[in-house]
Amino acid sequence: MQLPRRTEGRDRPPTAISPSILSSDFARLADECERMVRLGADWLHVAVMDGHFVPNLTLGAPIVKSLRRHTPAFLDVHLMVTNPAQWFQDFAAADASMYTFHLEAAAGGADALRAGPAGAAGEAGIPAVHDLIAAVKAAGMLCGITVKPNTPVELLLPYVQSVDMVLVMTVEPGFGGQSFMPAMMDKVRFLRSRFPDLYIEVDGGLAPDTIQQAAAAGANAIVAGSAIFGAADPRAVIQQLRAAVDAAAVAGAAQ
Repeated sequence: MQLPRRTEGRDRPPTAISPSILSSDFARLADECERMVRLGADWLHVAVMDGHFVPNLTLGAPIVKSLRRHTPAFLDVHLMVTNPAQWFQDFAAADASMYTFHLEAAAGGADALRAGPAGAAGEAGIPAVHDLIAAVKAAGMLCGITVKPNTPVELLLPYVQSVDMVLVMTVEPGFGGQSFMPAMMDKVRFLRSRFPDLYIEVDGGLAPDTIQQAAAAGANAIVAGSAIFGAADPRAVIQQLRAAVDAAAVAGAAQ
């Protein structure tokens, strides 16, 4: 599996709008997913929380496996769990498309990350993190990596060339419906300036009134939950999010 590449006339890869099914009607989950794809979604974002790494408990691999029987959609799975190496095989068996894990969790906690400017192993990164990336890919999934808002984005640099996507959290992970953190756009700008072909996803508080900031910073994959599922016209919101990113991508290439 490979994500579409950046094309001429854009400063970033193709736009991907990924509605977060955390905001859907769980009693009608398969129908909700089908509806999002019909309305123009590129991916479906699945927020997995273990009640330990973050203070909430949500969807797991059995739900993804059940959904896969009802949709061919790209399942964009974000693991907010203490031990992401424990679960990748279950999600591979469930036919998840992308497995995105937290550096803080894979590295063994915040102490390991504080051990040096680029992690405990210096510029080479932490071996356990590299091992997990390789294992996720060997299992047949794409691999993403992310950090919490207070974790420096520079700590991701040893891994960027190995992953398919970096997710920039624009809220503290754990619950939907939180307010967008504009300061997190500095992380997006940092990554985009160095990696024009990198998929950079943003998640948290994305809506019509915040999308311009994310688009201008260089994001190309947009997660939105309540802004889409709670809208009177979800199709229009998806189109608005896409238009903002596409316009920024073209403008950036022209500079």
